[in-house]
Amino acid sequence: MTKTFYKHGLFLFFIPTFLFGQTPPPAQAKYTNTPPVIDGNLDDAAWKKAELLSDFRQNFPTDTLPAQHPTDIKFLFDDTYLYIAIRAQSSGDNFVARSLKRDFRGSTTDNVSFFFDTFMDGVNAYQFGVNPYGAQRESLVSDGGIDRNSFNPDWDVKWFSEGHIEGDSYVAELAIPFYSLKYPEGCTQWKMQAYRFDLQTNERSTWSRIDQNQLLSNLGYLGVLNFDRPLPKNNNTSYFIPYVNFARSKDFELDTPRTDDTKVGFDVKIPVGSQMNLDLTLNPDFSNVEVDDLINNISRFEVSLPEKRQFFLDNSDLFSSFGNARDASPFFSRRIGIATDLEGNTIQNDIIGGLRLSGKLNSNLRLGLLSLQTRADQANGIPSNNNSMLALQQRVFGRSQVGFFVINREATGKQDLQEDYKAFNRVIGVDYSLASSNNNWTGKFFAHKSLSENDTAGNLSGQAQLRFNNRFWNILVSRHVTFNS
Repeated sequence: MTKTFYKHGLFLFFIPTFLFGQTPPPAQAKYTNTPPVIDGNLDDAAWKKAELLSDFRQNFPTDTLPAQHPTDIKFLFDDTYLYIAIRAQSSGDNFVARSLKRDFRGSTTDNVSFFFDTFMDGVNAYQFGVNPYGAQRESLVSDGGIDRNSFNPDWDVKWFSEGHIEGDSYVAELAIPFYSLKYPEGCTQWKMQAYRFDLQTNERSTWSRIDQNQLLSNLGYLGVLNFDRPLPKNNNTSYFIPYVNFARSKDFELDTPRTDDTKVGFDVKIPVGSQMNLDLTLNPDFSNVEVDDLINNISRFEVSLPEKRQFFLDNSDLFSSFGNARDASPFFSRRIGIATDLEGNTIQNDIIGGLRLSGKLNSNLRLGLLSLQTRADQANGIPSNNNSMLALQQRVFGRSQVGFFVINREATGKQDLQEDYKAFNRVIGVDYSLASSNNNWTGKFFAHKSLSENDTAGNLSGQAQLRFNNRFWNILVSRHVTFNS
């Protein structure tokens, strides 16, 4: 009995050591001169030469076992696209696809998704995913993916996917253009994660193992995707989107004169090197933006609607991640383009034009610069305002960040202001976002100061928040204070 027990004890000792290893061997993407046709079928000759990525491991209901059913992934690339093949097997053919709408919710739909950390900094990443019918989801991920505020699903780029169900499996193909992404010139590696929601078995599984107490989006758990030759130069495409809007109106009941209104404007996106973007806009129309969700707000608090205007989306975390997203956010871009009239009503305030420069200055330092001018509306007592922000983020200690910002909103030009209208408001601040290398420690520490006309005393906001989160403990300590004059 003693001898038998010893053998079993030795076997059980080695199993957890293997299962708890977090980083799998690197995945491989092979270059191809004959790219596959994106039709949802994996019979192209190119796929036969690609290396197989499998061995997914459970994240839920447990994080110590292999996935119940195989998920097979293959990668190819050429000078234009990254190609991905997916075959996901389950217990039957009852796959769940609650919606074919873009940016479906991942936890309520069968899907396979990916994170690509192209700069390998563990701070920012791109997310792409498909459901069994090839419907798409994509997001920008920031702040290391440590909480649900790290996602920006309103970011959209053009890529291609097809999928279909084959018995107890579904098959999908993806083609993601390199010009939609930013990455270091000549790189041969990205950090990557592949994960799956299998609703038939109520299972979440990942390629690179993630502790169950952490979010699937945590960028501290990524594996490595190797490319067998340097990636093509990141020649991000410039975009020029003009518009002409003509309107004619007449009130026939009052028999007022007919009025004609013509608007002309454009949006431009220009890549600056391989790591930054310059966005320009003149008389933006934003009529191509997805409509906001209708919300009946019966409370006394404002509704915080997400930013969907394309001009504001790239690198949006550079501007919006300061402070506390819940109740102490110093910059909210949706306020640019709205104003309050003489009766206290919120109305639209046209944007004349603006520019926005954002991206990486080097591997650790990011820059965000924004300036927009809004139009004066004398009839409603609204002056022309300049809205500007400068933001810097420096990566420190691996995945943590130190950030500094200055925000300025100032009335410009000679105009009469409402009696209680403040000619300017400025906010300066510094933030420190903590994310430890072992993902157990996270935190946010900031101090912000607001300055307004004839109002410079007090107006301080600060927070100290620290979380310890491992397999056995989840401890949060937070203190947020504000001082007003």
